[in-house]
Amino acid sequence: MVTAMVKVEFHFDFGSPNAYLSHLVIPEIENRTGAKFEYVPVLLGGVFKLTNNRSPAQSLAGIKNKPEYERLEMTRFIKRHGITRFQSNPFFPVNTLMMMRGAIAARPLGVFDRYVDAMYRNMWAEPKKMDDLNIFRSALDEAGLPTAKILELIETRPVKDELLENTNRSVERGTFGSPTFYVGNEIFFGKDRLRDVEEMIVASG
Repeated sequence: MVTAMVKVEFHFDFGSPNAYLSHLVIPEIENRTGAKFEYVPVLLGGVFKLTNNRSPAQSLAGIKNKPEYERLEMTRFIKRHGITRFQSNPFFPVNTLMMMRGAIAARPLGVFDRYVDAMYRNMWAEPKKMDDLNIFRSALDEAGLPTAKILELIETRPVKDELLENTNRSVERGTFGSPTFYVGNEIFFGKDRLRDVEEMIVASG
């Protein structure tokens, strides 16, 4: 158990299945190390634009063998961590702007953790078309979240600006995709780096 805490951050977008899988594994690392991951919402579309990067679906298109290998690695990760609640989203790609602004809005309302769980569940455990306003609203209602307040806040300038600032700052630090982790100032990309993240947490304690 780590005693002196180093700052650990998870820069995420709900549109990334690998970020969802990381979200399911993070509690295991927190329990083992005593560290608490700080969740930082970023807009993956903005990250890609700022870094001239592309989604895996685009970058792997037409490449022989690599997409199959990526699926194999995902299957291994899911098996290793005993994950049972994961499905491909048939509506993918989903525009996550509304959901990510909602994550910014949820924090001052005191419902951030519940909101994140609900969004990830409705994206990757019980997949829905979450960029549809009516479906988004229903998901908030079903999770018992303050739907009206969240919908109000996501249209405000402070919430929009905070998501933009999060995204810009993240890219300035080195982010080019999701999931990205920071342990202090050390950057790690991808769910398969979580072992390295845990090692760094322990070494920093």
